[in-house]
Amino acid sequence: MKIRVHVNLKPGVLDPQGRAVHHALEGLGFEGVDDVRVGRLIELDVADSTSDEALDDMCRKLLANMVIENYRIEKVA
Repeated sequence: MKIRVHVNLKPGVLDPQGRAVHHALEGLGFEGVDDVRVGRLIELDVADSTSDEALDDMCRKLLANMVIENYRIEKVA
């Protein structure tokens, strides 16, 4: 089974990478971009028998920093 884990910073947490991308877009002449937040995508191939609880545990213990990040698990068909 293919799993995608989307990890993003929680609202209110400073995002220096997002700020740099925003600045670069402005420098390239792109207008109308109010804010940029940068996250990451983690793709996993796991056994079909892997439980939702196990996936959640993986995210909480390793894949996301629960202090400053949120995550969303997506099962890919």
